[in-house]
Parts: sequence; C-alpha cells; structure tokens
Amino acid sequence: MNKQTLEHMKQLRLYGMYRAFDSSLSPQSINYTNDELIAYLLQSEWDDRQNRKIERLTKAARFRYSAIMEAIDFDASRQLDKNQIQRFASCEFIKQKQNILITGSTGAGKSYMASAIGHQACSLGYKVMYYNTNKLFTMLKTSKADGSYLKQINKLEKQDLLIIDDFGLKALDAINRHSFMEIIEDRHGEHSIIIASQLPVEAWHEIIGEQTIADAILDRLVHNAHRIDIKGESMRKKLKNKD
Repeated sequence: MNKQTLEHMKQLRLYGMYRAFDSSLSPQSINYTNDELIAYLLQSEWDDRQNRKIERLTKAARFRYSAIMEAIDFDASRQLDKNQIQRFASCEFIKQKQNILITGSTGAGKSYMASAIGHQACSLGYKVMYYNTNKLFTMLKTSKADGSYLKQINKLEKQDLLIIDDFGLKALDAINRHSFMEIIEDRHGEHSIIIASQLPVEAWHEIIGEQTIADAILDRLVHNAHRIDIKGESMRKKLKNKD
C-alpha cells in the first residue's frame, strides 16, 4: 500500500510530499498522529514548491552575482544608511512601485547591492530580470532586426523588478534612447526598476541626450525613487588587499 501511495505521489509530481512520506516510513521517524502526518506532508509539499519556484525565478533573472543582503558591507567609509538598505529586504518598494537608483565609483559594490536586492525579491516570489546596459540595448537592437522587439519589450514590462546595471558608460544613440524611453514609460507607476551607475544621477541627462526625452525619462525615474550613493574605496581593491 505504501509503495503504491509513493508511486502515486511521484506520478502527481508531489515531490515534497513524496520525500516526506518516504522518510516517515523509516523506523527512526517520529510517530505522527493522523492530523500531524497530514500537516507534515502538506507543509513539505508547500516548502518544496516554494523552493523550486525561487530557484526558477533566480535562474530566470540571470544575476551577475550570487549576492545576499546579509553580506552587504556597511563600513562607515561607505556612508550607507543601514536602515534604508535593510528595509529593501521586505521589497515593500516593489509593492509601492518605487525605483532604486544606486551610484558610486568603479568597484564600489553597486552591482552586488542591486543583485542582492534582486535575489531577495526572487525569494519573496517576485519576477526579476537583471541586465547589463550594453547587453540590454544590443539585445533590443537585434530584436528589431529579427522582428521580436515587441516580444522582448513585453517581457521586460511583465517583470516585477527590472535591474539595469552599468548605466551611463557611454551616451545613448537615438535607437537606444527610444528603447530606454519605452522601457521607462511602460514601468512608470506599474513596476519597479533598479539602475546602477558610476555617474551621479545629475549627469544622466547628458548621457541620455535629446533634452525633451531626457527630461521625460528622468522625471519618471527620479520621481518616487530611493537613492543610494556609495562612497569609499573600491570593494574589489579592498578585498584584494586582504588576500
């Protein structure tokens, strides 16, 4: 009977329940009451499905770093507001459809922080996508050539959180400026975005170019946005000196 039950669980893809029930048959297992066993099996299945969902979301996000909020360095030299950063762990900013703009010099830890917040969002069940700016715009230009542009734009629009890293390394041309405007317009008031850049926000206007479009983009981005300016020496240099 137990073997048949286990087989049925497998066929129904109740993998968490399968493993829990299999372990409950061990002589060393706890003697559950009927109610306790049902609760144990259901909780095991729930946990298994949640873990698999988080794995799928994290894999789909394609993060640059495997980062966690707990590993963010709050050394005084970085001048970070620890309370502000830790509040992001609840991902309330996503519920409120707010943005986060992270700036700082090369190696300051902008990408790691953005990825850590993104990983946390995935753990809470949010759909996240991470992109390097140049790769994002290259992908969108290619999609225009092969006719999949609208599909790619719609995919970006559906994400609860979009992370754009290394923004501002070079000025936007007309095509990229139009695509960027479309992305920001689609997300404004609907979904959150995190942008990480070496340049201060005040310099983004020049990078975007074309005053009218730059004004429209920055108005939508900066309004209702949390801003983090990381100070201090390069984290990569700091870690290298420790070795």
